[in-house]
Amino acid sequence: MPLFPGGNPRTSGHLISAADLTRDDAVRILDTAEEMARLADRPIKKLPALRGRTIVNLFFEDSTRTRISFEAAEKRLSADVINFAAKGSSVSKGESLKDTAQTLEAMGVDAVVIRHGASGAPYRLATSGWIDAAVVNAGDGTHQHPTQALLDAFTMRRRLIGPDAGLGRDLAGRRITIVGDILHSRVARSNVDLLNTLGAQVTLVAPPTLLPVGVEGWPCEVSYDLDAVLPKSDAVMMLRVQRERMNAAFFPTEREYSRRYGLDVQRMERMPEHAVVMHPGPMVRGMEITAEVADSGRCTVTEQVANGVSIRMAVLYLLLGGSEHAGGSGNTATGTAETAATTGTAARTEEK
Repeated sequence: MPLFPGGNPRTSGHLISAADLTRDDAVRILDTAEEMARLADRPIKKLPALRGRTIVNLFFEDSTRTRISFEAAEKRLSADVINFAAKGSSVSKGESLKDTAQTLEAMGVDAVVIRHGASGAPYRLATSGWIDAAVVNAGDGTHQHPTQALLDAFTMRRRLIGPDAGLGRDLAGRRITIVGDILHSRVARSNVDLLNTLGAQVTLVAPPTLLPVGVEGWPCEVSYDLDAVLPKSDAVMMLRVQRERMNAAFFPTEREYSRRYGLDVQRMERMPEHAVVMHPGPMVRGMEITAEVADSGRCTVTEQVANGVSIRMAVLYLLLGGSEHAGGSGNTATGTAETAATTGTAARTEEK
């Protein structure tokens, strides 16, 4: 298993936090995802890279997009997939994370993709010694969601630089604005960490009540005026107000929030012509984003969903299948995904 991510020795061989990724780690994942995206356009989409490997999707929180995206990525890499939902399992009867992990260990799984409501649960699983498998964080509490940040960066690089021109490049000099419920958003935290590592300039825009304590120590700028920031933005990421995590009133009314922090057509027109609109989903149309903006050609929401499969394929491949290829090649295109693609019967058949 390759030493990945390289920024934190304790979580090497796992993907727990976007903050653990070095610039080289992140670019390597983005470049590998580019190859995976191209392979996904072929008539035969399956690769033999993870044949014989078993991956468990361990979801303690409800999820649609992330779980399906990981499952699609795993199956395209020919892995054996086990879906585990806390509801209806022994967890609902009081079984601990440790007991669940030891059950999975007894099954001989190779990787665990975990989403959990408690911040730090994936880190605990990865460093506890309970399980000898790669751990991928699919979202923990309000803490981190690293594959979401990676797919967002991948989408930005493709839109702002280009699929081919972007290979080997980061997002240096790009100006990214993240708007909305920063306080409860693991997506915002992960994006700030990763985009800073990739050289982008990040600005958070939110009402003071929806900014976390200590945000002044984050590697980004903070603004309360969306209109002032839009003309200088290369990408604007709108966040959903996470009412399910709120236990108090953080703004007067939905109308007031939308008036000050919502993105409509008039505001979108203030953005540079090349700038894109992003959203991690699910969207609340009419509140943080209008239907006209969400359905416009500048909005990348559906691209982000498709790119999520490519990014998760890249992460799983590099963690489980890429050590013998990726470690010795300076060219990701020939040293990782392309190697996997050309070693299987399906790929050889397609070439004929």
